[in-house]
Amino acid sequence: MVWMNVHPARVFEDLVISEDRHLVSDLESRAGGSAPTDVEYRIRRADTGALRWIARKGSIQRDESGKPVSFAGVARDVTDQRAARDALARSEERFKTIVETIEAAFAVVEVKFDADDRPIDYRFLEANPAFERQSGVDLRGKWVTEYAPDLEQFWFDTYGHVAKSGEPATFESYAEAFKRWFDVRAVRVGDPADRQIAIFFSDSTPRKDAERRLVELKDTLEQEVQARTTELNRLWQTSPDLLLLIDFEGYFRRVNPAWTSMLGYEPDELIGHHVNEFVLTDDHSETVDAYTLAAEGGMPRIVNRYRHKDGSVRWISWVAAQGEDVTYATGRDVTAERQQAAELAQAHEQLRQAQKMEAVGQLTGGIAHDFNNMLTGVIGSLDLIQRHIKTGRMETVDRYVDAANTSAQRAAALTARLLAFGRRQSLDLKPIDVNGLVSGMEDLLRRTLGEQVALETHFATNLWAGHTDAHQLESALLNLCINARDAMPDGGKLTVETANTHLDERYAREHTDVSPGDYVVICVSDTGIGMAPSTVEKVFEPFFTTKPVGQGTGLGLSMIYGFARQAGGHVRIYSELGQGTTIKLYVPRFEGEVEVAAGEGRQAPDGDGETVLLVEDDPSVRMIVLEVLEELGYVSIEASDGRAAIPILQSDRKIDLLISDVGLPGLNGRQIAEIAREHRPELRVLFITGYAQNAAVRGGFLDRGMEMMTKPFAVDALATKIRQMLQGRN
Repeated sequence: MVWMNVHPARVFEDLVISEDRHLVSDLESRAGGSAPTDVEYRIRRADTGALRWIARKGSIQRDESGKPVSFAGVARDVTDQRAARDALARSEERFKTIVETIEAAFAVVEVKFDADDRPIDYRFLEANPAFERQSGVDLRGKWVTEYAPDLEQFWFDTYGHVAKSGEPATFESYAEAFKRWFDVRAVRVGDPADRQIAIFFSDSTPRKDAERRLVELKDTLEQEVQARTTELNRLWQTSPDLLLLIDFEGYFRRVNPAWTSMLGYEPDELIGHHVNEFVLTDDHSETVDAYTLAAEGGMPRIVNRYRHKDGSVRWISWVAAQGEDVTYATGRDVTAERQQAAELAQAHEQLRQAQKMEAVGQLTGGIAHDFNNMLTGVIGSLDLIQRHIKTGRMETVDRYVDAANTSAQRAAALTARLLAFGRRQSLDLKPIDVNGLVSGMEDLLRRTLGEQVALETHFATNLWAGHTDAHQLESALLNLCINARDAMPDGGKLTVETANTHLDERYAREHTDVSPGDYVVICVSDTGIGMAPSTVEKVFEPFFTTKPVGQGTGLGLSMIYGFARQAGGHVRIYSELGQGTTIKLYVPRFEGEVEVAAGEGRQAPDGDGETVLLVEDDPSVRMIVLEVLEELGYVSIEASDGRAAIPILQSDRKIDLLISDVGLPGLNGRQIAEIAREHRPELRVLFITGYAQNAAVRGGFLDRGMEMMTKPFAVDALATKIRQMLQGRN
């Protein structure tokens, strides 16, 4: 934050905690011109007592004689930045500790390509200590050709393919330059354009040497052969994992005792049988591919399902390698791990279903309750109007008309909130003077908040113009203030502030629902009860509310979120129990000047005999609009759908204005307008819509000479819009 108010320095210095008091200036240092000009220190807020970090930077102003006369600078709240920096440092330290201490060798390699995009070298950018231990050399920062100029092309081709294609590679190979065997896993990391890969490997030389010695022992003394055989037999007999020799056709040649303890089969029930006799049918193809790959010299790693002798199923993870005429394979039982994963997935699905049911419950309990109340007001008032008209008691009719109209308007507002939540409302995006909009709502907000809540407004100077729907923004601000009032049952302070801000690329990466750029921010802060983190996570979810059943639909904040996202903006919430809540509403900046619209009278203007074609499929709406047109002095033509309207539009009849619903059966309103303009290029078109999925933002739906009104609308508003369009003022 930046403090622009002028106060004596001691007022702010009193907020500095004692441990950091020595970091800031005092009267003596300021007078002597030695006050620190670039420091970070902590303060304790006077209003909440919260501890905050402040970064202050500036310069000492001196007169012509060099005497210090003032200090000019900027102070910013950097609490969040320091917390993020400390968290990043701890994370990096943990990662460094892991990398430095693990036994697995790890390195990050940059692959170099020639002009023909062929890999010719690679450099070790990073490596852990295990890398040096296993490779026998420290290559950090060096090109491999500097150490091994005759390194086999296989390494360049393999690493180059991974770097270019992004396809991981797992293999075992011998490096002549190092005189060692390595079991390697290579994956691409970072930006593909950087051509960097991460290598995880282990020195498999001892195992390869053992295999070589086994072959050599065939030609050595019988006593040595027997000793080595005894060692292998002991390993074979005691291994808890499945050990297997299988021929290249997939038939068992030898199994260890673990087959009996793990799967229940005796050796004679397995040897001579094909592996797929014990593997589930769905896994046959993958199993055949694995032993075929092993026979060709590959090292397959697969997981398949075996039937236990008792009929149950076991998941087995296999690693295989080629021998002279057989494949050696090791299998580990991973059934428990698979079951845990399945149970976790099931739990997640149950949670999702529970959340769906909770949302449905909120919908039926909140929306239905409110709609029933509103419909009761409409239906009951209409019923009383009919009764009083029949009995001639006309003096009370106006009261019930007002009651029905009020209930209907409340229902329309709730429908608008539903559309806002679903991002299906029709937005009228225009340049908005946000300071003027908030200022114009102050009286309404003060009446809404009541006497127990003190309202403060702070308007930023030189505030940018916003680009949004003014009516929806007013509704969103009113909702935020009502929520804040309800969070302060014993009274408190509500602050509404405006500011300019820029959200950079880094912020956009951390918050996937926002685009980088300039925004106008409306910040609403209260001193209420606040919310727990678990509640903050849910506040924008549909139908979630902290209010009792029947007192809230859960659409308020979700409506605000839906409107903000639909209009290209952003919403953030900050809250702690007992510390109040702050919600920031980000409105996209409008590049340009805001035109101040002239005020319009409320009296519905009359027509001048112009001809209006109305296309509306709802009989009630059609009747009402036709009645309005007739009363205002227009000549009206009606059509219930596009099929009836097109012949009229293609005729020679005079038509000054087309009024059409957007969502019509068959041809929609936009299609009708396009066909009409083929014959009447200058025809003005007014769309009326209650749900316009394909017209969510008017700027992407309307052409020149087109306007849109959202149902329900007042008769005076319709009359005014028609008069404006016919006079060419839209």
